[in-house]
Amino acid sequence: MAIQVTCPGCLKRFSVSEKFAGKSGPCPSCSKPIKIPELTDQVVIHGPAEGPADSKGRPIFKPIRRKEFKLSKLAMIGIAVGTVVVLAIALAVRFSGSEPPVPLLVLGSILLAPPLVMAGYTFLRDDELEGYTGQELLVRGGITSLVFALTWGLYALIPTYLHGYESIAEIAALDLVIMIPIMVAIGMFASVAAMELEFYQGAMHYLSYIIVTFVLALIMGTKIASPFAGDAGAKTRAPAAPTAPANSGKSDGEKKAPIKVFQ
Repeated sequence: MAIQVTCPGCLKRFSVSEKFAGKSGPCPSCSKPIKIPELTDQVVIHGPAEGPADSKGRPIFKPIRRKEFKLSKLAMIGIAVGTVVVLAIALAVRFSGSEPPVPLLVLGSILLAPPLVMAGYTFLRDDELEGYTGQELLVRGGITSLVFALTWGLYALIPTYLHGYESIAEIAALDLVIMIPIMVAIGMFASVAAMELEFYQGAMHYLSYIIVTFVLALIMGTKIASPFAGDAGAKTRAPAAPTAPANSGKSDGEKKAPIKVFQ
């Protein structure tokens, strides 16, 4: 470390090696003898103390280190296995040849919500902020999952109540276009309020749930709306073509001649 020296004669400043500390020598500018100060005479400027300190100058409060919120290998394996199992069940229902029962659809929308909510929160949350953990994460994730699942219930009930559909297979394309933004808005606000995500993160959080459940429903063969139901979703059908009246059994020759009216 270099030692800063100021000549008392010419007031020139220069630096010398620390090996000359405490020695005397001529000034390189005016040749006047000067003494190099000792290392202990150097002025050390310390930065401001961070928080209160004890009698020995040690800080009382310890800095809080931010904990990294990472997805464990066990959780990643669980997500992969769960994805394969759910996809296998959906394909089994599809190839069974029967319409997926409504209780299965309701149960699937509820059971899929928690893992999708937790996975979405893991990837969408801000890494600069400490994430929720433990019981608080379970409570907030449970509330968000319940709201996500209830949006499918609103989709099934509102158009049916307003238009008198007998099943969701009859829901028109216009109703589908209207209901999807409403569902996204409800899911987004639930995610923002419960998980404290940004609005765009909340929208992506819910979209990850709705897209996965929508695709699985289509794989199972669920007729979600009339555009996906084919002829089964048509509420009205074209009237049948009129048929000719049945012949009374008489031949053409036995038909009565038209009656002529003379004036």
